[in-house]
Amino acid sequence: MGNIHPSAVIDKKAQIAESATIGPFCVIEADVVVGENTALISSVVLANGTRLGNNVTVHPGAVIGTAPQDLKYAGEKTVAIVGDRTVVRECATINRGTIASRKTVVGSDVLIMAYCHVAHDCIVGDKVVMANGAQLGGHVEIGEWAIVGGLAGINQFMRIGAHCMIAACGKVTKDVPPYCLSGREPMVVEGINVVGLRRRGFTPDDILEIQQFYNVLFRSGFNISTGIAKYTETTPIITQSVQLCIDFIQSSKRGILRSS
Repeated sequence: MGNIHPSAVIDKKAQIAESATIGPFCVIEADVVVGENTALISSVVLANGTRLGNNVTVHPGAVIGTAPQDLKYAGEKTVAIVGDRTVVRECATINRGTIASRKTVVGSDVLIMAYCHVAHDCIVGDKVVMANGAQLGGHVEIGEWAIVGGLAGINQFMRIGAHCMIAACGKVTKDVPPYCLSGREPMVVEGINVVGLRRRGFTPDDILEIQQFYNVLFRSGFNISTGIAKYTETTPIITQSVQLCIDFIQSSKRGILRSS
């Protein structure tokens, strides 16, 4: 195996890549996979069911793959999957799934800052950033490139759309549609994430179409279903970006966050 500190406690059945680095006082249980060039800095716990990809970095005190904090959990075999190049900072926790989906998934190129929690059966998309102390309840889904502000709390079963930004200390109790900025108390949609979209290569025309869609949806006096119908009736060509919004909203089971 790779560079392993003598104080680390590692079950012989764990699958650890030759190029991995395991720092002092780490604990790795039997049903664990650690990918190439992945580094556990120190005092990291990888419980049964943990699957780390390549080039992952896990900082001191982080705990991944422990049993879900769900009273219905009955010890069934489940996993916690972390994608390539993801960084898990100090004392963050990622629980494995329950029988509902049997997995918790954190994508690639994700940054999970200190003291964050990813609960059972969550799906965190690629390139997501969770700032310090952000907390996800069970079954939460976060789309790619979303940013969750520090100390924000996401209620169970909520969905955060791609490229969203959730304000620090925000409380999310409804689905947040793609591309939206959300804040205040109680939380509302305050606009779209124009700066983030520009940085990620969205064209001015793409951004304009997204803005026009949400203007019809939120600022024309329609309810959600009527607003979508009105937009589709009056727009000959619906862009892929706007279609993503429509699909997200129409599939929502918990209702979507509205603007003020």
